Amino acid sequence: MITVNNLHKSFGDQNVLKGVSTQFFKGKTNLIIGQSGSGKTVFLKCLLGLFKPEVGEIKYEDVDFLKLSEEEQRDFRQHMGMVFQGSALFDTMSVGENVMFPLMMFSKMSREERFDRMIEVLKRVDLENVEDKTPSELSGGMQKRVAIARAIVNQPEYLFCDEPNSGLDPETAIVIDNLIQEITKEYDITTVINTHDMNSVLEIGENIIFLKFGDLKWQGTNEEVFKTDNEDISEFVYSSNLFKEVRKAHLKK
Repeated sequence: MITVNNLHKSFGDQNVLKGVSTQFFKGKTNLIIGQSGSGKTVFLKCLLGLFKPEVGEIKYEDVDFLKLSEEEQRDFRQHMGMVFQGSALFDTMSVGENVMFPLMMFSKMSREERFDRMIEVLKRVDLENVEDKTPSELSGGMQKRVAIARAIVNQPEYLFCDEPNSGLDPETAIVIDNLIQEITKEYDITTVINTHDMNSVLEIGENIIFLKFGDLKWQGTNEEVFKTDNEDISEFVYSSNLFKEVRKAHLKK
């Protein structure tokens, strides 16, 4: 579990996060949503230690992350896996080398152990016999699965995903959503997903954090989205006629 208390982050005179307090639960897909400029990307970067908030507390279980030194924070990131927007694979490395990269950086595994672990996680994301290919030889969806394999290769306790469906067609996006949720359950990790994809919200949003202009306006599950009277979240999620119809159909059940 990750617990956030009274988090404030500003850039000059601009207050981006205004006292956000929330929890991200272990074994669940926790989604951060909001319009552009809502503060969700800044929030994610604070969780990762890339931005330092002026006020607040971030606890990973019993570890007070913001009280760690920079070196201690770097060491703690060994417990984190990250799926970047656009996959962020190294073009000059093979798929296998990309996946093994965190093991070479953080583990004491032998070369053979690293190779075996790489094959294991590629197989887990339904990719086989691609370890010698370069990222450019793979489709966007396959690249995203490689990025997920790299993120979980070091058996992290926490998985962060920044817009994991960016640039993917709707069908592939569903595959990636399902894969992330399966891995979250299978490894019992705390997964935090920064997304603007409403399909993801309705399909895998087990714990949804909605930010608006730096304030936490609503928190709940994808089931509760259908029933809430909160105008902020309803206006955001059901801005399209399609999702309005989805909600009507759900409420009739």
